[in-house]
Amino acid sequence: MIDQTRLLKALMSVIDEGIHVIDSDGVTVLYNDQAGKNDGLSPDEVIGRHLLELFPSLTPATSTLLKVLATGQPVPPREQTFANYKGQRVTTINSTLPIFHEGKLVGAIEVSKDVTRMRELSERVAGLQAELLGHRRRRGAPLGGARYTIDDLVGEHPSMATVKERALKAARTDSPVLVYGETGTGKELLVHAIHAASPRSNRPLVAQNCAALPEGLLESLLFGTTRGSFTGAEDRPGLFELADGGTLYLDEINSMQPDLQAKLLRVLQDGRIRRLGEAAERQVDVRVIASTNEEPWAAVAAGRLRRDLFYRLNVVTLELPPLRERRSDIPLLTDHFLAQHSARLGVPRRPLSPEVERLFQVHAWPGNVRELEHALEAALQLSGGPEITLADLPAHLQRAAAEHADAEQASALDRPGVIPLRPGRLEPAHLRQSLAHLERAAVQQALEESDWNLSRAARILGLPRQTLQYRIKVLGLQRPER
Repeated sequence: MIDQTRLLKALMSVIDEGIHVIDSDGVTVLYNDQAGKNDGLSPDEVIGRHLLELFPSLTPATSTLLKVLATGQPVPPREQTFANYKGQRVTTINSTLPIFHEGKLVGAIEVSKDVTRMRELSERVAGLQAELLGHRRRRGAPLGGARYTIDDLVGEHPSMATVKERALKAARTDSPVLVYGETGTGKELLVHAIHAASPRSNRPLVAQNCAALPEGLLESLLFGTTRGSFTGAEDRPGLFELADGGTLYLDEINSMQPDLQAKLLRVLQDGRIRRLGEAAERQVDVRVIASTNEEPWAAVAAGRLRRDLFYRLNVVTLELPPLRERRSDIPLLTDHFLAQHSARLGVPRRPLSPEVERLFQVHAWPGNVRELEHALEAALQLSGGPEITLADLPAHLQRAAAEHADAEQASALDRPGVIPLRPGRLEPAHLRQSLAHLERAAVQQALEESDWNLSRAARILGLPRQTLQYRIKVLGLQRPER
């Protein structure tokens, strides 16, 4: 029988997250080595002592462990900066959960990761960015802006025409804009186009992905810092100050923590920001454009987007349609990307084969325009013939082509057959069935000739090896036993 206590201690010693458990009185009962590394303490110093004795900079209101003890509710992952009783300041990301036994709250557990180094690096990058823009301001050089205009939004489908028309109207105002679209539909391109068409076009366009950083790091990047506000902090402007006079683009706004969303709302309402650790407020003139890759109302209903912030951002909403809903634009996009990438790569521009054109019209395009662009870029580099064929496409599109062909064949065979008009003549329903038999025979013969060497059989058939493997599985062919 395994000693459960020894097993627990062994597990606690090898995991790379800090584990801190307190009882209902706030006294530490479990604390592993990684938690000690995160907090600058050892388990011997911590176990048996009250939380606030160990971390005097915390209070019952600011400690996530004590908050969970008071409410019985978990606290989702959030960044926390605090000092231990030795005066050492650390920054961690903590997930905190209540511990119940027989329905009674008996303690709380916190799982933590040290992000002090991440914060330091982030602050360094942000500082370099601020220094660069400040230097360019002093020299009178352009501050950087849009890389795309409305003409770069390729498409003539009515839904795209509406988006472009509304975007140009929105560009003339200073109102916030909320852009919604699936991944790969071109949200960032649309934001650049709005900035380029606006009176702010000669001012900065600053972008930040809200899902890329923890809450505390994102807050310091957005609002700036004051020397001494935390370890390594310097006097540094945030992205709001860097974008002053221009546009700030916040991507994946639904990933921003609710507390930070509330601070963003206040900036949108009065145009004033306060650096971390600073009492004075600063006025900024920034047009905010936010985007989300999920339906905004769904994000509000799920609690990922504050309702009041949504209403403030929702002055102008632009919804980019997925590619599957504007298939008539695929030929235009294809011509655009082929011209663009053939010139960049220095390779001949090749047309699509009829099979590829058909595939492009039936494929679901889960990656949207970005998926189409990357597929064409790869095909241009792999194609050696006069046109781009299915064999030149990425593997996932080759599989999709085979699946569509199977679906069409099955659909045809499911329909009632037509009685031949005279012996030897096949009607369309029977033709597909005959072609299926011919395919099976051809694959079987190639496998036999190559002694089931798939690479050689694929060369005989003129197919990619992966496609042949898929067809063997679909046809139910098996290598005979010897």
